[in-house]
Amino acid sequence: MNLLITGVTIADPNSQFNQKKCDVRVEQGIITAIGANLKEAKDEQVFDGSGSVLSPGFFDLNCSIGDPGFETKEDIQTATAAAKAGGFTGIAVLPNTRPVVHSKAEVEYIINRAKGSLVEVLPIGAVSRDMEGKELAELYDMQQAGAVAFSDGGKSITDDGFMSRALQYAKGFNGLLMVYPENKSIAGKSQVNESKTSVLLGMKGLPALAEEMHISRDIFLATYHDAPVHISNISTSGAVALIKKAKKDGVKISCDVAAHHLVFTEDLLNDFDSNYKVKPPLRAKSDVRALLAGLKDGTIDAVGSQHRPHEIEHKDVEFEIAAYGIIALQTVLPLLIRAGLDAVQIAEKLAINPRALLGLEVPVIQEGRVANFTVYNPSEEWVYDSKSNFSKSSNSPLLNKKLTGKVQLVYNNKQIQSYG
Repeated sequence: MNLLITGVTIADPNSQFNQKKCDVRVEQGIITAIGANLKEAKDEQVFDGSGSVLSPGFFDLNCSIGDPGFETKEDIQTATAAAKAGGFTGIAVLPNTRPVVHSKAEVEYIINRAKGSLVEVLPIGAVSRDMEGKELAELYDMQQAGAVAFSDGGKSITDDGFMSRALQYAKGFNGLLMVYPENKSIAGKSQVNESKTSVLLGMKGLPALAEEMHISRDIFLATYHDAPVHISNISTSGAVALIKKAKKDGVKISCDVAAHHLVFTEDLLNDFDSNYKVKPPLRAKSDVRALLAGLKDGTIDAVGSQHRPHEIEHKDVEFEIAAYGIIALQTVLPLLIRAGLDAVQIAEKLAINPRALLGLEVPVIQEGRVANFTVYNPSEEWVYDSKSNFSKSSNSPLLNKKLTGKVQLVYNNKQIQSYG
């Protein structure tokens, strides 16, 4: 479908039109013209982009779906529907399914199930078989089948020797390990941030130390093997400081942060709302300030959704037994706007850097390039409710809330989806 977007502001630091107000024409999936006052052509859909931003299509590094095995939480169809509505034209999905994505058979299953979608669905293979941290999974075979990275999802790799061997093996074929940072022996069964709030709530606190010790170990191993490692979902000021120093020292380390950790703090747990129960837990305001500073100075490479769908029976229970995680694909953009990121920063952290980390082609808003973009209005308000929620699950503290920042249109794979 041919498309003309008029009067839109482009946000793409890789484009010569960055921060300029332009008209953009797409023909047969290719951006054919960018300029001022382009004339409408025959059989062309026209979209008024006044007040809106056009960015390279968002890409999520950290998404869980239930397919295969847990389709009652989320299947590929509902995950891609939620992703589109959130402005994502690509998602990397974690291997925590049943069966676990630990061989090329599961990788091929996901790729084939998502084939032809507007949203590209790229599998992340498990580092270890069944994500048990004992035996290496078929990393090379999975990469050849289409896996873009390797992770044990929300499970930290506790065995130092195993992690060392995994890094060394993955280095041989340029594989990237994406690890969740938590020292389990320190974390124990704690569920909230260790602070005055945890004392007031009468719950065992999870110290920042558990995250930071684990990151320190991975920095040492990455240094020793001269191998890349990606730290997923950092949440503490100490983690930012460790990674900043490691980057300065030349360690091949990268990291991401979940959008909700840039806005939500532990104070929101006072009412024991299980929809705020996430892992790592919500931290202090000082941690949020450090994470935002780390985003802006380049210490933190990317923002992820940390989308974790759950059936209602796993969330509508007492806080201590509730499952971790929230659905988040549709709320990342409003949270980043609330956190104060501008359009160029959003494009960099949500579209460009995630793909660059995985070695994927990065879309550029330029004439002659394949069209892969998101159009959103940063000031438009909308209500996130059961009608606008495209996920199969509803575990979000933002449900039935008014949000600012609305995705209006996404384009990829010669397909267009608009939202009124």
